[in-house]
Amino acid sequence: MKPATRAAIFRRLRAANPTPTTELVHSSPFELLVAVMLSAHTTDKSVNAATSALFPVANTPAAIAALGVEGVKPYIRSVGLYNTKAANLVALSRQIVELHGGAVPSDRAALEALPGVGRKTASIILNMVFGQPEIAVDTHIFRVANRTGLAPGKAPREVEDGLVATTPPEFRKDAHHWLILHGRYVCTARAPKCPACIIRDLCEYKHKTPAAAKARLASSVGKAIRRAARRPGGSARRRTGKSARG
Repeated sequence: MKPATRAAIFRRLRAANPTPTTELVHSSPFELLVAVMLSAHTTDKSVNAATSALFPVANTPAAIAALGVEGVKPYIRSVGLYNTKAANLVALSRQIVELHGGAVPSDRAALEALPGVGRKTASIILNMVFGQPEIAVDTHIFRVANRTGLAPGKAPREVEDGLVATTPPEFRKDAHHWLILHGRYVCTARAPKCPACIIRDLCEYKHKTPAAAKARLASSVGKAIRRAARRPGGSARRRTGKSARG
């Protein structure tokens, strides 16, 4: 992809959403860390439901550590893999208290040393809390980067390195949010909304969903159903006969 095209993509995404942010509800760096850690293999909606119950009770490392694993579990049962996540959350909280004075650490090595925190979670915290131009790659961003041609790659780290290397500096801070939201609501996995996509003409995806083709397909399917209903033995006729016999 040409640099001018890449810049044009991000300009459009920025124009549509000038101040993007996460959909995870939080009010402190620690709450964000907890929410992001819990969001693995589950939806933001499920995480927000869990943390809306947990955070009024315990929203600091010391408070989570005091609850203990069995005390945390009831609050996060709606989140996938909650047993493992409860254990990681308590261990993470204790480590922050013991090694970092109760504050979320600001460097990648320390973040990734926390139980349950991988590269993606660390990148989000470094970006949102500490203002570093990191680009975390989840399934949505991986899909968008490959489809559009922004940063093709066979593995998340390869895509991340490509995005960091090629995204213009002015867009790098918010690139993660623009791409994840685009993947979540427009460039979806099964049925991308290409006709409504604001970067459709700039995207290199070869299998775009054309609006005209969708309309023709819907029309042909409707005609086929109507033809089948009019045939002897068609579905409509069978329903009528069955009713008469009943």
